[in-house]
Amino acid sequence: MTFHGLSIALVGPLPPPAGGMANQTRQLAELLQGEGARVELVQTNAPYRPAWVGRLRGLRALARLLPYLHALWRGAGRNDLMHLMANSGWSWHLFAAPAIWIARLRGIPVVVNYRGGEAGDFLRRSARLVHASMRRTAALVVPSGFLQEVFARHGMPARVVPNIVDLQRFRPAERPDGQALPDAFPIILVARNLEAIYDNATALRAFARVLKRQPGARLVIAGTGPEEAALRALAAELGVGEHVEFAGRLDRDAMAARLRGSSVALNPSRVDNMPNSVLEALASGVPVVSTSVGGVPHIVADGQTALLVPAGDAPAMAAALLRVLGDGALAERLRRAGLREVQRYTWAQVAPLLGRVYADACAPAAARRAA
Repeated sequence: MTFHGLSIALVGPLPPPAGGMANQTRQLAELLQGEGARVELVQTNAPYRPAWVGRLRGLRALARLLPYLHALWRGAGRNDLMHLMANSGWSWHLFAAPAIWIARLRGIPVVVNYRGGEAGDFLRRSARLVHASMRRTAALVVPSGFLQEVFARHGMPARVVPNIVDLQRFRPAERPDGQALPDAFPIILVARNLEAIYDNATALRAFARVLKRQPGARLVIAGTGPEEAALRALAAELGVGEHVEFAGRLDRDAMAARLRGSSVALNPSRVDNMPNSVLEALASGVPVVSTSVGGVPHIVADGQTALLVPAGDAPAMAAALLRVLGDGALAERLRRAGLREVQRYTWAQVAPLLGRVYADACAPAAARRAA
């Protein structure tokens, strides 16, 4: 199926803040428009209007939900297809489920693009409710084999359409001879929000061990979240505060620049699906150390395209980081293998998969019109 002339209601979050799903929503809209599709964005995290409503805990959910439902109704009534970016927990109940039912009422097919790393726990609690909505959809799409297996355990078949990496933005730093340069002052980059599931605390404890062997090392944590104060306190307690930069949330271009200046990317997460931060590090020619959780082993292989360690294991994480920083040949093998692997996540590779999903979703309506 070609995208040219197709009219799509794309439902999902948008930056700011620049998170993984928000970036993927914006990027998908840009790519589809570049192919000639008409894309109407229905934003799940639209700014509060008026802004002061966002400070009122009892009203802010309603103040966001009512305009969202109105935008959904209008978008479903004037497009050929709805593409819904969905997540776990209350995000599903407040944003995804209403979109599915409104699309059903308006008579357009909806493709659910589920991306939550906590899908296993969520479905154990809410599978019956999710089933009730999913029966009204044209397709369930997930970005990894990991999530495909999770949904299959609950009787919901899914098709894999991977995340997309912008290789023009996320690209390796230019090196005079094509080889990695030795790092006298290595920089370790963590690009995860400051939330418990991403376990930046273990990253700090691992870095404290690294610093004893690599006194010039620096840790950059790029993200925001409720744990910032506690993490700053932990860095001070570990005696590494002067070597840690809390860079805040970075936009796409700033993140790409930070990656090009990094020696290794660290993903300390306890829960994950297909982290964009890992794919973007591979595309940037940066060796990756990651926990072996969720969908991560579906996108990188231990010892080949990344080094994988158990979640919450600071000594193992530190040992892996020191291996990469101390072994130039290993770092170069990981870098080159990562650059080859990430070619699977380009738009040229992903677009045909998504096109087939759209074609199958739109086929029943097309058949009815022909009849």
